[in-house]
Amino acid sequence: MFFYNPNIHPEEEYRARLEEARKYAEKIGVEFHEYGYDPDAWFRATSGLKDEPEGGDRCEICYRMRLGKTARFAVTNGFDYFTTTLSISPHKDAAMINGLGAVIADMFGLKFYTADFKQDGGFKRSVDMSKEAGLYRQNYCGCVYSKKEK
Repeated sequence: MFFYNPNIHPEEEYRARLEEARKYAEKIGVEFHEYGYDPDAWFRATSGLKDEPEGGDRCEICYRMRLGKTARFAVTNGFDYFTTTLSISPHKDAAMINGLGAVIADMFGLKFYTADFKQDGGFKRSVDMSKEAGLYRQNYCGCVYSKKEK
């Protein structure tokens, strides 16, 4: 599991999500890798887009940034495929995410596993599974702007 989320704000929220991801990876026996917290990079990349609505240009830049870093990790570590759990959210545009993933995969010579994990009751299942596992669930995507919208 690769954790790269420079969009999450404030840092306490980042740390909470990081520890939940680490705990879950350990529980299911998956190696865990954190890139590191660099909110300044995210703020620079999304500069001037604070008034964009959820799902707009700011989100596209955020997805591209995070998928790019994930692809770089995948290719550096010998993986053929990569994907993201972003499409589990009913607030996220799976078509946009999958399109970006495919383009980035091509750039790195990888394959992107396309999915809309919220389909067929996937979001409800994720809620149930996280409750079963006793995991913390946030109520906003992570960025300071989406937190303000909530």
